[in-house]
Amino acid sequence: MPKVTKKLDASSFQLKDQVVSINRVTKVVKGGKNMSFAALIVVGDPSAGVVGFGSGKAKEVPQAIRKGIESAKKNLMRINLTQTTVPHTVLGRFGSGKVLLKPAPEGTGVIAGGAVRAVMTSAGIQNVLTKSIGTTNPHNVIKATFDALKQLKSREHVAELRGKSVQEL
Repeated sequence: MPKVTKKLDASSFQLKDQVVSINRVTKVVKGGKNMSFAALIVVGDPSAGVVGFGSGKAKEVPQAIRKGIESAKKNLMRINLTQTTVPHTVLGRFGSGKVLLKPAPEGTGVIAGGAVRAVMTSAGIQNVLTKSIGTTNPHNVIKATFDALKQLKSREHVAELRGKSVQEL
């Protein structure tokens, strides 16, 4: 059963935005070609463990980025972390994209490529091993990464599910 999460207020965090990809798209119409730009943005507050993504389209790049940031602020989510890494190994899926997140010891750093790295740094995860499998499409990779982050469970939640105390785990 999916947990109902309350919407996070973007103004209460120090959000940093990161542009993942900018794509020039054209629409062929009767009078020729209409060019516009699509931007994929990740925003997050590393100190609070909050991250979100959004996309925006506009005739110019700066407006597309601004729209993407506004869209990302609307779907922020909090992530369960243990100190500086993820609590357990998890595989996120979206479309044909899969993203594997593995906990790493202190000092490892973020071992991730492109789109996954943007999400990890924005979320405040400092030590993690990742592997992107399948598609290289940044939209699907980011959605698969967010699917993986949603699956992360805290020690308290797992202990509650098993009917044990946190020390017993």
